[in-house]
Amino acid sequence: MNKVEETVAAMAKPVAEAQGCELWDVEYVREAGQWFLRVYIDKEGGVSIDDCEAVSRALDPLLDEADPIETSYNFEVSSAGLQRELKRPSDFQRFLGSFVAVKLYRAEDGAKEFTGYLRGYEDGAVTVETKGGEQRTFEKDRVASVHLRLE
Repeated sequence: MNKVEETVAAMAKPVAEAQGCELWDVEYVREAGQWFLRVYIDKEGGVSIDDCEAVSRALDPLLDEADPIETSYNFEVSSAGLQRELKRPSDFQRFLGSFVAVKLYRAEDGAKEFTGYLRGYEDGAVTVETKGGEQRTFEKDRVASVHLRLE
């Protein structure tokens, strides 16, 4: 996380918890010439539009007051989604056994994406078991991203 994301995460976590949600992630990115500040939340049973609105309404004035971003930006609060990216060790532990897609920086065996069941995560290395029963471990420096996938 960069400094803006860390600052906003520290502000957003108690706000999300007060609304009965969990802070999943914060991203501050430039897309199509505009800056976006996105706060992703999660909740047992799923996140509703009302949850997103409640977190947004509570967090927006705090962001205005603290002013952690000097330029203009678009602010969004969203569900982490069913196909969320796993980033932290706790994410991988929580979703052990789940079906995932591992995207690599460079192709291996003719593919840049491998799907399978998450079987392990250690020091950034991701182990998946393919539907054919093969286990593959991808070292941290080879992995671009890991997302949950629907089977």
